[in-house]
Order: sequence, then structure tokens, then C-alpha cells
Amino acid sequence: MTKKPSRQKVFTLLVEVGRSADDGLPEGATGAALMCYASGVDEAEAVRETVAILKQADLSPLDVSGYGTLEERLAEGHDIPDEEQTLMQRALDENSVIVAQMTPFFEGDEKPA
Repeated sequence: MTKKPSRQKVFTLLVEVGRSADDGLPEGATGAALMCYASGVDEAEAVRETVAILKQADLSPLDVSGYGTLEERLAEGHDIPDEEQTLMQRALDENSVIVAQMTPFFEGDEKPA
């Protein structure tokens, strides 16, 4: 019996979060940007799963920007380091959401465009 190929893909998402009690953000931060790799059959599913997991972690997602799959990003000419590709593969293998980077915002910081 052969294993059915997975329809899952990994999407790169940038999630902006606000403050909430017990969110674990640094004292004085007004929010944060999180770079996430999330698996899903489409980007909408990846976004829903990411938002749900972040809410479970007591974070307050405000906005999600999608940057596509690894293949789409490579086609657009993005330079994607091996470490980043390894995290993407892990998200696919585990059918999970990986938070690869968190950048806290402080009063006076510019928000990402």
C-alpha cells in the first residue's frame, strides 16, 4: 500500500500581534511581528491554524501578511537560507506552525510595511 502524497504546503506568514495579559512579550513592548512557517492545503488554512495557535499562546493576532510557499518565494527571486528552508520542512513534516522569529515593537518603533 503506497502512501497518498500530501496536499500540504508550507506558507511564510508575517503576523503582527498586540498586547494581552500573559503574552510573554518583553516589558514595555507595544506588540510584535512574528515570522511563521505554517502548513496547510492552502494559505487560508495556514492563516487560520496560525491565528488559532497564537491565540492559544495568549497572543493577540492583529494582522497576517502572506508571502507564499517556498516555491513561490524562490520564483520571485527571494534568497532563502538553508536554516529557513529547514524550518519550513519541519513545519511540513510535523503539520505545524513554526514561529521562526519574533521582533517586539516599542513605543516609537515603525511597524513593518
